[in-house]
Amino acid sequence: MTKLVGEFKKFINRGNVVDLAVGVMVGSAFTAMVNGLSNFILKPLINYLIATLIGGDSMSDMHTYLTRIYNDEGELDLTQSIYIDWGSFLSAIINFLLIAFVLFSIVKIINKFRAEQKEFAELIAKNTLSRAEIKELRGAGVKIKDKAAVKAYFDEKARIADEEKKKKEAEAAEKARLEREQNPTTEDLLKLILAELKK
Repeated sequence: MTKLVGEFKKFINRGNVVDLAVGVMVGSAFTAMVNGLSNFILKPLINYLIATLIGGDSMSDMHTYLTRIYNDEGELDLTQSIYIDWGSFLSAIINFLLIAFVLFSIVKIINKFRAEQKEFAELIAKNTLSRAEIKELRGAGVKIKDKAAVKAYFDEKARIADEEKKKKEAEAAEKARLEREQNPTTEDLLKLILAELKK
């Protein structure tokens, strides 16, 4: 029994179970909110517009009767009659489209918010100095709070690194040229012979 209680406690304390419970609660509240927006605000407006266009009080009046059965008072008995309820069908379609549109709008807003958060986090990470960079700036006598001085320091560092790279590339090209002069290829020898013949 103690083992069973321990396993149950371990199961309940797992993060994904708690997250799932929170997700279900938020999901049910979210569903109630979307249904409220759809049923109490948007759907009545659409019902009113459709009822105005087709005539009648609401979409519930839209029936195609296959068999009409009347009660003793001569009134139509909907419980016994066979009919196609177009109003309920259209209402279900409208309800689906409204809920889908509201969910789409909310998910779009959430995704936009997440994208902005990600961009903001990347911007902070980009503009945050590492410990090595802070140590380097202090060693060079640059104040970290002086943004212009920090930018100028790193711009100068990038310019020097670029010059070093170009210098190394030029030295490597010169070295390759000298080596080629000392050890000419067959193509180089043919070019020399052709130049001498032209003279």
